[in-house]
Amino acid sequence: MASAGIPAAPTQPALPSGPAIFKTIPYAFILPEILCGTWVWILVAATSVSLPLLQGWVMYVSLSSCLISLLLLISYIFGFHKNSENWKVLDSLYHGATAILYLSAAVLQANATITSESGPNSPLYYQLNSAASFFAFITTFLYVLHAFSIYYQ
Repeated sequence: MASAGIPAAPTQPALPSGPAIFKTIPYAFILPEILCGTWVWILVAATSVSLPLLQGWVMYVSLSSCLISLLLLISYIFGFHKNSENWKVLDSLYHGATAILYLSAAVLQANATITSESGPNSPLYYQLNSAASFFAFITTFLYVLHAFSIYYQ
């Protein structure tokens, strides 16, 4: 009789592990983030670095974000989170901070693209820098999507 009027406690959705992370929306962004971020640092490494300070920051952000996201992906695949709510907070904070860092790197890479228009091998380096800028902004967008979708979940 007492249990008829008591509403059930809301339950939080379980954090995915194994191959289920590729089917769940916030966590499905991790693999495209890694792939696009890898393209950023490969393309920047293939250019003639005209502005070492700017493109050094782009390389640092893209490489470290790629490695940390890969570790996060591996931890989700193997289920190291043990369905803890702290992992959602960690994931949201990491992706939010990385989105801000990637936005700064994308803007600096776009600046390096503009300055690479003039030079001895300008068509080749301009195309590589343009592609790196494109993938940097795409990766920024993916990190923003991931951060907001995990926040609103």
